[in-house]
Amino acid sequence: MGRLKTLGSRVQTQADRLTAINTNSWRATKETSAQRGYGYKWQKAREIWLRDHPLCAYCERNGRVTAGTVVDHINAHRGDMALFWDRSNWQTLCKPCHDSVKQAEEASGRG
Repeated sequence: MGRLKTLGSRVQTQADRLTAINTNSWRATKETSAQRGYGYKWQKAREIWLRDHPLCAYCERNGRVTAGTVVDHINAHRGDMALFWDRSNWQTLCKPCHDSVKQAEEASGRG
């Protein structure tokens, strides 16, 4: 029983590490990816984009040649479907760049 008491106190001290979900984020809604615009039409557009723009834009800037797998919205569309479908707002990224560099930019307010 002593072990459970110890665990309980550790759980209580971790509460300050929890962060609230931004209510303006798509993550705060219960919408599916298809409801957010990432359905069949997006999958076909993504496929064509990656065929025509196969290399990661961030890696290219750094002199590396890396196949891209993610069609990224340069400026977050935040549900704006005109911006979502604006191909001048699209870029190809590899998953590592999308999941690290791009996310860090967005977190700092630059993306």
